[in-house]
Amino acid sequence: MKAYNIPGHLRLAILSILVVIIGTGCSVTRGLKDNQAIVRKVTIKGVDKEFAEESLNYIDKEQQPNNWLNLQFYYLFSNKGKRKIGETPAILDSNLVEFSRLQIQKYLVNKGFLKAKVADSIVVKKKKAQLVFTATEGPLFKVRNFRDSIADPKVQALYRSTRKQYTHLNKGSRFDTDSLAYDRDQFYQVMKRNGYFDFYRQYINYLPDSSYNKSVVDVVMTIDNPEGKKEHPIYTINNTLITIARSNGRTNGKADTIQVDTQFRFVDFSGRFKPRTATDYVFQRKGELYDLDKQTLTTTRLSELNVFRNVPNPTYEKLSDSTNRLNTKIDIVPLKRMTDRVEAEFLFNQGRFGYNLGNTFTNRNIFKQAAILQVKLNWSILFDNGNSAVNDGIQNQDFRAGVSLIYPRLLLPFKFPNLAKFGVPHTTFSTNYQLFYQKGLVERKSFINSITYDFFETARKQHSVTPINIEFSSGSIDPVAREELLRQNRYSYVYLIGRKTFTLGSQYTFQYNANELNSYKNFIYFRGGLDLGGGILSLLSKAFNAPKDTLGQRTLFGFAFSQYVKTEIDYRWYRSLGGEKQLIFRFNPGIGIPYGNSDQLIFEKNFYTGGANDIRAWLPRTLGPGQFNRASYGTDGRADTTRARLKYLDQFGEIKMVANLEYRYKLVDNFFGAKLKGAMFIDAGNVWRLHKTADNPNGEFKFNNILQSTAIGIGTGLRFDLGFFIFRLDAAFKFKDPQLSGSDQWVFIKHFGEVFGNGSFKEAYLRNNKTGIDASGKVLGDGYSFMQLNFGIGLPF
Repeated sequence: MKAYNIPGHLRLAILSILVVIIGTGCSVTRGLKDNQAIVRKVTIKGVDKEFAEESLNYIDKEQQPNNWLNLQFYYLFSNKGKRKIGETPAILDSNLVEFSRLQIQKYLVNKGFLKAKVADSIVVKKKKAQLVFTATEGPLFKVRNFRDSIADPKVQALYRSTRKQYTHLNKGSRFDTDSLAYDRDQFYQVMKRNGYFDFYRQYINYLPDSSYNKSVVDVVMTIDNPEGKKEHPIYTINNTLITIARSNGRTNGKADTIQVDTQFRFVDFSGRFKPRTATDYVFQRKGELYDLDKQTLTTTRLSELNVFRNVPNPTYEKLSDSTNRLNTKIDIVPLKRMTDRVEAEFLFNQGRFGYNLGNTFTNRNIFKQAAILQVKLNWSILFDNGNSAVNDGIQNQDFRAGVSLIYPRLLLPFKFPNLAKFGVPHTTFSTNYQLFYQKGLVERKSFINSITYDFFETARKQHSVTPINIEFSSGSIDPVAREELLRQNRYSYVYLIGRKTFTLGSQYTFQYNANELNSYKNFIYFRGGLDLGGGILSLLSKAFNAPKDTLGQRTLFGFAFSQYVKTEIDYRWYRSLGGEKQLIFRFNPGIGIPYGNSDQLIFEKNFYTGGANDIRAWLPRTLGPGQFNRASYGTDGRADTTRARLKYLDQFGEIKMVANLEYRYKLVDNFFGAKLKGAMFIDAGNVWRLHKTADNPNGEFKFNNILQSTAIGIGTGLRFDLGFFIFRLDAAFKFKDPQLSGSDQWVFIKHFGEVFGNGSFKEAYLRNNKTGIDASGKVLGDGYSFMQLNFGIGLPF
């Protein structure tokens, strides 16, 4: 995700173009022939509230009123129907109106109103049609008696023992054919989970006997035996043949054939896999009853290994004897073993420009065990436009290299239960190196090594444990910058970005309902993390009486080590508003506390806000801390230089609180091959320093100052949903800026006239926050920006 800051005249132009597009030709009837009308309103009367909304879905789609915006996109882009963009106008068709009437009537009958009748009427005015469907529901029929008639005693016992778990059909309940279908499907699933391989839904029938005068129905559920048999056969699993083709799907030539044990035979035409890669995730075991759930679990987990391209449902062969056993065959097609992906992004921000180059190499099957090796390289560079007395030319560079080895199982020195029932567990060994350089200030290096275990407790509960996380970081400050910072008593910055330190820690993360994030259900998502560092090193240093450095910190191997505890929570509340409309509230607090051998967090452990997934009206790492304002550095040349040097380093804190409220909705079903969706949002929050510091005046956290020091942004956005990914564009505006004082904080209201233009407020801000003056006397620095455009892939949360 990248954030872009667009000059004011371009922002106004972009919004103007959107207004012109939307407003062009607002008529909904243009292009209609004299004998045509467009359906603009549908009303259904006389339907119980419980079924009113659902009954609208039984109106033929070609007779449902168009979304106004969808229709405008059709008129604007579709070139008389040659391109399918937006929605085709819903032209009135009396045959489809009659079809819709019958469908609504049938729906009401299925819901228990067996005497229901529906009438329709059409009103046309100025080529706009209104459809009115009037229902006479009649009495609601209820179940008076219910009984089963099942020929097989074992099936009858299974039905009676499980029925209460799923049935919607009870004495006194509404007679609903949808409930009958639901009950039938649920018991079919029960049979398939208990060895009844040959069982079909068609064996289950419901025989209703209704009394129209009393509005009651007697229901008999019947299950017949297979023709010519006294009972339904129960099957068990016998042998399993696993065949892995080449990545092109072919199975010709010589193959590695291995008899693994008494159940599994493994045939690998690719020659790339060990048997355990597949057998660990086959949940149907020899001698067990055939179970549809275990079959589904097998194909799902094999697919989740991310090394196979095609994992179809197994095929079964019945043994010719009378033992009712099934031989299983699983045919798998692997993905290509190696892939390489190159990514590139271009950044333009207030005249600064740069690029980001990335390369990811993936080997999907290390050691023939479906272990994935990933090597990632990333290089970012940003050039300055000369708006600074210090950072002319290359402003900063960031180089990152990482290697990860991911095993699809938990590698532990002791036996552990198979946790693959709810998701594939992983063990990840990773090594990462980062080199960050900012001209005229600092060069920082960090080296991180970790082992992480990820596993699922249930389908909703996911755990991630990192027992070993070793981090080493070091920084070297530009000598001129160091002297300048010390002269201004900014020891905190010198100490924070210039020191060498390491830590040995552990991390734990818990996630709940991550599997629901792409749904439109009502649910709560939770993610909580705990990061502990330096505890073991502290015990060792005391046990061996390790020496202290000049700052009084104990050292090991000649370096001071860090001690801290850090936690962060991401809580989200998702509420469906019908269709593809959704309301989401997010609360994301965090705190990091140094202790013991440390009085500051490691630089990389601090919190930052702003950016496309956070408080979107601010660029990443440019908000806060608290009410800190760079103008507090002063107005002389030394202050200008300090602002330039610390441009990306003074907006961090040990405390973070962010809240977001976002409303998402669908705009157009088909916009150049994608669904066009919209969003409106409010973002609020900030970061704060844990204690009062000379480096960040008014940046500390105080309970009585939370509202005054909280930033607020508002905005709207578009999401282009292509199915396999979402391209996002958000326009966010600063609404309340905590670096200002009093009523000036409410910048969007008080200075609305300068949102897309210049004025006294922006001029004063530039003077107070300048980073230098050029030879011609022009003030250098970044001016105040109200609007922030964010481009990216995926939803913000």
